[in-house]
Amino acid sequence: MDLNLLKRHGRDEWHISPRGKMRVPGVIYATESLIHDMDEKVYEQVTNVATLPGIVQASYAMPDAHWGYGFPIGGVAAFDPDLGGVVSAGGVGFDISCGVRLLRTGLTVEDLPAVKELLAEALFHRIPAGVGSTGLVHLDKHEMDAMLAGGAKWAVGKGYGLHEDLEFIEEHGCMAGAKPENVSDHAKKRQQDEMGTLGSGNHYLEVQQVVKVFETDVGAVFGVREGDLVVSIHCGSRGLGHQIGTEFLKSMVTSAARHHIELPDRELACAPINSEVGQEYLGAMRAGINCALANRQIVTHLVRDVFADILPQATLSLLYDVSHNTCKVEEHRIDGTPTRLFVHRKGATRAFGPGHPDIPPALRAVGQPVLIGGTMGTASYVLVGTEESMALAFGSACHGAGRSMSRHQALRQWHGREVVKDLAGRGILIRSPSMRGVAEEAPGAYKDVSEVVDAADDAKLAKKIARLEPLVCVKG
Repeated sequence: MDLNLLKRHGRDEWHISPRGKMRVPGVIYATESLIHDMDEKVYEQVTNVATLPGIVQASYAMPDAHWGYGFPIGGVAAFDPDLGGVVSAGGVGFDISCGVRLLRTGLTVEDLPAVKELLAEALFHRIPAGVGSTGLVHLDKHEMDAMLAGGAKWAVGKGYGLHEDLEFIEEHGCMAGAKPENVSDHAKKRQQDEMGTLGSGNHYLEVQQVVKVFETDVGAVFGVREGDLVVSIHCGSRGLGHQIGTEFLKSMVTSAARHHIELPDRELACAPINSEVGQEYLGAMRAGINCALANRQIVTHLVRDVFADILPQATLSLLYDVSHNTCKVEEHRIDGTPTRLFVHRKGATRAFGPGHPDIPPALRAVGQPVLIGGTMGTASYVLVGTEESMALAFGSACHGAGRSMSRHQALRQWHGREVVKDLAGRGILIRSPSMRGVAEEAPGAYKDVSEVVDAADDAKLAKKIARLEPLVCVKG
């Protein structure tokens, strides 16, 4: 990206002044080198989002931002329904509520070597991964609707996990306002055998070691110490979420003219929040969130079963579960006035600061855990929301490393078996049904996650708490 297009505000904050039909400025949080490496499309998409009706404050991009469908991945925008604000399927994304949850094991890295290979094989064979992967859970029409309405609460009620898990999941494991009836039969059919599966792409299950704790006081509240063994799960709403996004994007394109919405890009298709299409999408999207929460809950249950067989002394407790790719109703201050907004986070993580009532009581004093997924050969991070973040980008932060090249480019540069061999030489065991998928997700295809996290920390979007490095990775 051409730096001359931006105005610098602080070391890692860059502004795009309103021009043309932009209603608000654009703001990108990133280091100079991250900005320089961003595709020009990020600039274009940030400015396009700024033209949408009812947008308030700014159109934001996080340090991991890269080109997406309509909105940039790493994009954040909030809309006021009283100002004709819109909801956009492209502003949520296709993998609705894709997210990360982190489990403490009660073990240390010294407990792993004797069973590392056995654990890797067991996790790979017990947790389905890859394109078209199906699980042991089959949902009929009644149970499908119950899952879409109940989320992780439904899963726990079916015996997949513990009731205390729900306290440490956004929305307590169940997104209110879900409307299963707004989800098409086709979307439901795609999901009926996919619960408890990782899927493909950048989704994974990792056994990780905590290699560094930067803030020991917060680390103690989160229950993470250097040398601890943890498990990270990254997956979403699978085929159901993708189908919801696909269908409603078409509906929103068709209805845009009727609502006198001028779109600078067809991919920005949206509908007024209070319109029929807008309300139908919100009901379906919330059902998609519940699907993802239930999916991660079932995967957690499967992981616990594997550990019970191989490392029975483990006690897998949930630190937190965060969602990306959502639109949520939240109250934020706009010009000093508390305002009800519809906050879109696409490839971005909620990062509420200390004292926020939506944070579990056990964590509320320090802030919300922010879980940043890395690549299978680098690192992931635990951050925490800050007081400052609430006023910067509606309490939002980055969600991962962010791609630096397309999957096609990655395939031209790497071969899956070579990636697996290289990582094994570094003590990282990879298990995947697809060597093509491994090549597409090669660590070198992503930005430097440490630089992304440092930029978020420096901009005060979230504070860096711990660095996690992979030991075993089941890749979709």
